[in-house]
Amino acid sequence: MSDSVRQNGVDAATVGETSPEQRVPEWDTSAPTPGGTSGTGDLLDEDVVGIDPAELDDDDLLREVHSLHRTRLDTLRHASDSALANHLRRTAELETEYLARHPGREVDPSRLRSA
Repeated sequence: MSDSVRQNGVDAATVGETSPEQRVPEWDTSAPTPGGTSGTGDLLDEDVVGIDPAELDDDDLLREVHSLHRTRLDTLRHASDSALANHLRRTAELETEYLARHPGREVDPSRLRSA
């Protein structure tokens, strides 16, 4: 295998062994949280990352999820590491909220694999 290294210094051989969150240096406990506070609890203008998903009604929650999924590929391919980290974080927040609200969601049988 080659000794190639990604631009941010991550060994290419370990990329498959780590999650995107682990490869993005901006993903840490001091990062912005829903509602616009940093990990330290201080409210900063640049930390506003969206409304807390728990505060969204069902229509707004689905609209936000749809918007993130629509922009996913462009963000993955062309956005900065910081923007990708924010996209990953927000997607996880919104999808977690959706699953919490709809634990028995309808599963389309045509989407299931045969055993």
